[in-house]
Amino acid sequence: MSRSAHPAGPRHGDVLPEGHYQAPPADLNALDPKVWSRTVARNTEGVATVGGVDVKRLAADFGTPAYVLDEEDFRARARAWRDAFGTEADVYYAGKAFLSKAVVRWLHEEGLNLDVCSAGELAVALAAGMPPQRIALHGNNKSVDELEHAVKTGVGHIVLDSYGEIERLAAIAARHGVRQQVLIRITVGVEAHTHEFIATAHEDQKFGLSLTGGAAAEAVRRVLGHDSLELRGIHSHIGSQIFDMAGFEVAARRVVGLLGQIRDEHGVELPEIDLGGGLGIAYTSEDDPREPAEIAAALAEIVRRECAAANLNAPRLSVEPGRAIVGPTAFTLYEVGTVKPLEGLRTYVSVDGGMSDNIRTALYDAEYSVALVSRTSDAEPMLVRVVGKHCESGDIVVRDAFLPADLAPGDLIAVPATGAYCRSMASNYNHALKPPVLAVRDGAARVIVRRETEEDLLRLDIG
Repeated sequence: MSRSAHPAGPRHGDVLPEGHYQAPPADLNALDPKVWSRTVARNTEGVATVGGVDVKRLAADFGTPAYVLDEEDFRARARAWRDAFGTEADVYYAGKAFLSKAVVRWLHEEGLNLDVCSAGELAVALAAGMPPQRIALHGNNKSVDELEHAVKTGVGHIVLDSYGEIERLAAIAARHGVRQQVLIRITVGVEAHTHEFIATAHEDQKFGLSLTGGAAAEAVRRVLGHDSLELRGIHSHIGSQIFDMAGFEVAARRVVGLLGQIRDEHGVELPEIDLGGGLGIAYTSEDDPREPAEIAAALAEIVRRECAAANLNAPRLSVEPGRAIVGPTAFTLYEVGTVKPLEGLRTYVSVDGGMSDNIRTALYDAEYSVALVSRTSDAEPMLVRVVGKHCESGDIVVRDAFLPADLAPGDLIAVPATGAYCRSMASNYNHALKPPVLAVRDGAARVIVRRETEEDLLRLDIG
């Protein structure tokens, strides 16, 4: 099994030894377009630019660390997903990857729908003007208040995750005189090739209702028994950062099998299936993600073939890319502080951020790339570990990489492919201030999420 199938973290039965790393790249100054957003380049002075703005200017104007989001690239990726699936399917952006009011407006303008999984995400979506009928609400433990708010605001789909939630939502919808459209999330028993913390379709985990154990079929019976609920279809999500389509094929086969059972038992052909998201992106040059058009064609063929075999009309397909859209569109810009060589091991490069702005390396053992971006260098490559400034030995941003041997305090380095799950999982560990998110396009940069301040921290601490 190739390494590129499991870039999210430890491999099942294939854990690499400590200190494993690739050979240094032929050119340390090159910015591989596979892992950097589309407008990233170097100018004539050797400084990296994005959207026509150089990183030195970004650092001077907005400080570091900072998440730098390439708006043109984000919009292009959103359009690519929309165009790949066309009018016969729905593309929902998974807001948990990264959400802000600006991003919601971009999604609306590019014709994508949005899925949210909390009251906070729903509040951002509504505040930014996303039509509620184009929103789906997920979550394994939605509160009564969250369900009430979703029904009252006209959220298009609510994805049900338990028997108790079925009863709660049915009562709320009836009270408001609404027939709420719903999907039922099922677990299809597929173990995706990814880190165990982001694999979501095996039996022993918190999401969904078991297909093999009969809970999914019972959930269908219960939903169909409520006049205030309209069962639109079945939802399946097998995990995140996945490259192999085989898991989706097995999941689709099992979902369609359930549709056949529903038809045979209830005389109803459900009109929709949602196969979730989870398609991987390139964090390093070794990763090989699929293009949206290839994914769309593969999923459509899988569903068509399985429905034909079951003598079912093909339902409308939905997918939920999040990381696949926003992940490659951003990088995190840092300033180098301490450079500490450890004889015979590696050089530790400390930056002004760390696990508070990117927890994925510590949480998933995720792999990232890194580059010197404030200048070019002809120095020899040195093996480095990029670490943060937190009081924690696991505060690692990039575990093993190569940077020029003349790297010095004050240099700017950048870690690409940090658009997904970095700002959205950021913390205030050690009372660090969360970095801003900068949107860059056509030679101009603007703040779309401002940097936190000490006043923000103190305002919450009421003493």
